[in-house]
Amino acid sequence: MSDESPRRTLPDWMRARWSDNQRFLVLCVFVGLLCGLAAVAFHLAIHFLFHWLWHEAEGRDPLAFSAILIAAPTLAGLAVGIGVRFFAPTAAGSGIPQTKAAYYNKGGKVSAHAGIWRFVLGSLYVGLGNSLGREGPTVHISAAIASRIGRWAFRDAARVQSMLPVGMAAGIAAAFNAPLSALTFVFEELLDNFSMKALGGMVVAVVIAAAVSRTILGEHPVIAAQLAEDYKTSAWMLVALPLGVAAGLVGHLFVRGTLNLRGWFRHRKLLPAWLQPASGGLACGVLGVGGYFITQQLGDARSSVFSIGYDSLEGVFENQLALQIVGVLFVFKFIAVVVNYASGGSGGLFSPTLFLGGMLGALMGAGLAELHHIGDWIPAFPHDRKVIGGCVLLGMGAMFAAVVRCPFTSLIIIFEMTGNYSLILPLMAGNMIAWQIARGLQPVSIYNALLLQDGVTLRLMPAYRGAADYRKLPVQAIMTQDVFTLRSDEALGGALKRIHRESKRYHAYPVLDGDGRLAGVITRHELAEHPPEDSVGSLLDGQQLLSVTSDTPIRDAANRMIARDFQQVPVVSTSDARHLLGWITMNDIARQQNAVEV
Repeated sequence: MSDESPRRTLPDWMRARWSDNQRFLVLCVFVGLLCGLAAVAFHLAIHFLFHWLWHEAEGRDPLAFSAILIAAPTLAGLAVGIGVRFFAPTAAGSGIPQTKAAYYNKGGKVSAHAGIWRFVLGSLYVGLGNSLGREGPTVHISAAIASRIGRWAFRDAARVQSMLPVGMAAGIAAAFNAPLSALTFVFEELLDNFSMKALGGMVVAVVIAAAVSRTILGEHPVIAAQLAEDYKTSAWMLVALPLGVAAGLVGHLFVRGTLNLRGWFRHRKLLPAWLQPASGGLACGVLGVGGYFITQQLGDARSSVFSIGYDSLEGVFENQLALQIVGVLFVFKFIAVVVNYASGGSGGLFSPTLFLGGMLGALMGAGLAELHHIGDWIPAFPHDRKVIGGCVLLGMGAMFAAVVRCPFTSLIIIFEMTGNYSLILPLMAGNMIAWQIARGLQPVSIYNALLLQDGVTLRLMPAYRGAADYRKLPVQAIMTQDVFTLRSDEALGGALKRIHRESKRYHAYPVLDGDGRLAGVITRHELAEHPPEDSVGSLLDGQQLLSVTSDTPIRDAANRMIARDFQQVPVVSTSDARHLLGWITMNDIARQQNAVEV
């Protein structure tokens, strides 16, 4: 049902019998139940679909095996491309950015239509082998369920909005079997303050959703890594320090690679948008088959480049994989995830981030264990199952902190996913180092950066409110994206008439040439003081144009504008100084600087 159509609500007698708070808590129970069932169904759909695919391919000759496993993710990408292009525009990506945008910019409204398509396309895309995760899409599906229930039950817009964090928390709890980290993630990623009122409803939904998941899927953690119950504080745990540095750098490379390649796909237009996910699926299929045969030659064939890949992550916990195999899986999975997400696939980043972090930890742990063979001056690093497994855990936490940028969640989620609580000190150290390095290299987190690429304003979101943060943020976060432009070939009189007719009376306007490229900036005063028959372009001769790129920090843009005494400047692409993206004024900067927390 669309948001514009008449909607059914609770009968008046039910409203009279139950208070608003009572209805909210009762509905949180239903949200937890439905989100738990949806998360389990999504998990099982991906699991059985991939196992069916692998069973169909595994017994065949190498050529047929390769053909099946290259064709399947490609066809899944084609299905996603068509579905996103013609039926469900919000079903691409992980679903977490879409959920954030819905919460802050749309009053918490996520259509049931979007949730259904997300379930179908996400199941096909990841289940047929593409290298993304299920947790982000589960959040989006759960948000759609909670939003639909909220719009049915409440007339108050604030109450409708408040249902979205409940669904988000329930989805994470059921997907990861991690109720505590579900709560911390919602507060760190979505909400801007800690509210006991919000917490109460989320706790109810999280408990129900986790109980549903455990009843159907079992009590065991998502990753079977219960090998470290007797860890004692030891010198080898100092590996968390260099591992935190490595995870911070690799996490930044992962984020920048994903964003840059996604921008490349959007601007190059080598393929129609609906074909781009298929190209990502093709690349994943080639990488997955290549990784399988390479690891087979190394003695242990692995399918983990495809789909979720947790089986290999469990293998490195037990120190069962050779260092070369771990390296191959790390490199191939890294590339496959970046290409899958950047090309417009439907899947999340949680699972791939944890996989890559675990492999990075295994590489560093096993590598340090081998170093003592180089010379006696290098202290020996223990090379046993427990220590390597501990490095895997530390790598998972550090990579999650670097990519997802939720430091408290990165601590708790490792404990809950693995049932392992004895590495708290090195985990805290490594996670904080990775988080600080990644945040220093890329101030904007990946989910917010993805929204910026999609042209979604972030002004209402907590990370973009308040004067403390404004200086380091890019102008893209606060610029006007729907810009009124003039044409260089139109007459001044015609331009003025169009301005008055469309009520666009601004101080200045960007001017585009015949090819739609930025030609200059002209003020309304200049338009009025010259003969009306002159062209707009005739006033731009010799103009020294000042512009800023979309990633210019707000403080730097303000300094440049003040130095030239400009009140407004065009925002252009980092790769093309004549490609207009937006418009920023000193008023925009002043509003951001003086904003206060709501």
